[in-house]
Amino acid sequence: MNATAEHRMIAVPPGQVMLSDRRTRRSWPVDVPAYEIGAYPVTQELYARITDRRPSTSEGDRLPVEGVSWWDAVRFCNALSQREGLTPAYHLPPDDEDIEWDASADGYRLLTEAEWEHACRAGTAGPRYGPLDDIAWYRGNSHERIHEVGRKGPNPWGLHDMLGDVWEWCWDIYDAQVYGSYRVLRGGGWFDEHWSCRASVRRRSHPTFRVDDVGFRVARTRLRAGDMRS
Repeated sequence: MNATAEHRMIAVPPGQVMLSDRRTRRSWPVDVPAYEIGAYPVTQELYARITDRRPSTSEGDRLPVEGVSWWDAVRFCNALSQREGLTPAYHLPPDDEDIEWDASADGYRLLTEAEWEHACRAGTAGPRYGPLDDIAWYRGNSHERIHEVGRKGPNPWGLHDMLGDVWEWCWDIYDAQVYGSYRVLRGGGWFDEHWSCRASVRRRSHPTFRVDDVGFRVARTRLRAGDMRS
């Protein structure tokens, strides 16, 4: 697998997903427009190529980048957009307080929580898109270490490592009234038990925290033909 393959984007069809929260016992439907998503989590090689930084605890070009905050992830999205001549999706303030997402931009961005679950499920109805040992690195098979992307089977839409290996930052705030600015994490990681590696599981973290089992993958809005930039 080369660096180009690791940065491959896959078109995801529109649909509807039912999000749920075990703490509040609340469920709510979300309509999801079509978009594009990275086939793999962002790797250390890609992150270093764009930012000249290698923040991860474990070293390896094809390992998912980890030890990155939510703010690191959104800055990376803008930097990757600029590298490829796309319009950055985020307007970043100097004080890391308020951020604006330009939904009309064609650049890279984080997935929304609904987009993440829609992509993870890939049309399947169960808690996972396949047998866990076949699709994910988790505590039961990881030997308590991170693994290279793409070594486990993909879901029906060709997305690898949606479950296990690293948790993935999402755009959404988890619960502003209770947890303030904490952002949503999805997917489970290499150190988690099997019950955390399910399509519906939600976790949270402060947007400035950097943890050795948290990474991210990128998305792009699929603009209508009349909105496409040259």
